[in-house]
Amino acid sequence: MAREAAISSKKKNKTRIKTEKYFDYSLLFIVIFLVCFGLVMIYSTSAYNSQIVNDGDSFYYLKRQCLFAVVGLGGMFFVSRIPYTFWKRLSLLAYIGINGLLAVVLVYGAASHGQRRWIQIGPMQFQPSEVAKAVLIIFLAHVASESVRRLKSWKGVVKSFALALPMIILVTVSNLSTGIILLGISFIIIFVASNQYKIFAAVVGGGIGLMFVFLQVAAYRMDRIEAWLNVETSEYGYQTRQALYAIGSGGVFGKGLGRSIQKLSYVPEAHNDMIFSIICEELGLFGAIAIILLFILLLWRCMIIANNAPDLYGALIVVGVMAQIGLQVVINIGVVTNTLPNTGIPLPFISYGGTSVVFLLCEVGLVLSVSRGIQFKR
Repeated sequence: MAREAAISSKKKNKTRIKTEKYFDYSLLFIVIFLVCFGLVMIYSTSAYNSQIVNDGDSFYYLKRQCLFAVVGLGGMFFVSRIPYTFWKRLSLLAYIGINGLLAVVLVYGAASHGQRRWIQIGPMQFQPSEVAKAVLIIFLAHVASESVRRLKSWKGVVKSFALALPMIILVTVSNLSTGIILLGISFIIIFVASNQYKIFAAVVGGGIGLMFVFLQVAAYRMDRIEAWLNVETSEYGYQTRQALYAIGSGGVFGKGLGRSIQKLSYVPEAHNDMIFSIICEELGLFGAIAIILLFILLLWRCMIIANNAPDLYGALIVVGVMAQIGLQVVINIGVVTNTLPNTGIPLPFISYGGTSVVFLLCEVGLVLSVSRGIQFKR
């Protein structure tokens, strides 16, 4: 009788144990805050120049970014409701499609600043290279999760990199900075999925060699290297010099929101790639550190989700998104502070750019979708 009672009590305890699905609200709130902060800074940095260029409409860039932010947030919530495993079925088709689209851009794309990077659809433009980041993440996560055993040999690692190489080359021809991001995403996803760490030294060497070749292809890229090394005297270092003036004049607590001087036609692309310099000028070192800490917190939440993901595919998706956001933050801030050579990388969620913010938010939706698959016991 005692044994039967013990068994029945165990069964009752098991039935009492309930599992609940997890959803990372901390990550959601951080992303929404960064997007809203980005809208404030875009208005602050663009209002003066927008009023001059756009017939007195100081809200021109803000209205456009608000539209894209709403679309992106809608996409994020929509993607977060779809089981992330659904994207396995579409990953190969999406990979083929985006490579074709990138090839079309090189021939028929709309040009800006001397480079063909956009596709024009009526009054709207979108940048396929931003779509390529999301596609590469879901495709390479699928490949790596399905071929873990092959990634334990150097041949498997090389083959996985070879699959990503066409997309990287197609992007790098006209957009070296985005090519570097794609290469970094590929490296980190495969590195996490493989245990052949020695071969990655050779991969890094090959990646540096490939980037050097593309530096030589276009003369303006070497001019940026020269400007980086001699920012005080180089004729090509004007943008970086003005950004450094903005950072230095901000001090510890800044001049106050909206009171930047350097954004008044001194810092080119102040609302875009150089927006961090205006953050430093208006909000000071305190504001800059606060934003950096928010990005660190965002990456930490992503790491928690990756560590608890239901399967390797979900974990690698989150790792890919972490890689993209982390690399863009490091490179953008490195460029603004002249730690790295000047290259056009937007600050995630904050810099002006419709395609960038829409697909970044959709990638966050992927991360939230993975978090929904996590279950914990009550």
